[in-house]
Amino acid sequence: MQTYSAKPSEVTKKWLVIDADGVVLGRLASQIAMLLRGKHKTMFTPHIDTGDHVVIINAEKVKLTGKKMKNKLYHRHTGFPGGVKTQTPEFILGGKHPERVIEKAVERMMPKESPLARQQLGKLRVYPGTEHPHTAQQAEVFDFASKNPKNKR
Repeated sequence: MQTYSAKPSEVTKKWLVIDADGVVLGRLASQIAMLLRGKHKTMFTPHIDTGDHVVIINAEKVKLTGKKMKNKLYHRHTGFPGGVKTQTPEFILGGKHPERVIEKAVERMMPKESPLARQQLGKLRVYPGTEHPHTAQQAEVFDFASKNPKNKR
């Protein structure tokens, strides 16, 4: 018996909507990374994009466990000498772009330095509120919070 390898023409991609209201960030990010890569499908092939499109709503209401809201640090560099900027998730979630916390968490769970990973991350859309412009795609609701009691705080 030969190993099955999916072809790009055989792949069907769905649209999924996940509500992040009160959901634990790390658990949500690992599930999103799995959906984007297509590992939940039986036709998963590592070198082919078999994943689905994922739309996250209510990104500003995501929860972090323990003292991570105040103690966890996100670093970025401006490109200038001494240009390291550090922020906490509390500051980012209360700021102008709260969706970046989820985007960074998912990005760090994808394969590193890969054109395929960048293509798969392009299928992730994160919105801070309940509204999103993807209603025409007839996205299915993916109820992540009810899959495990630990997923919701």
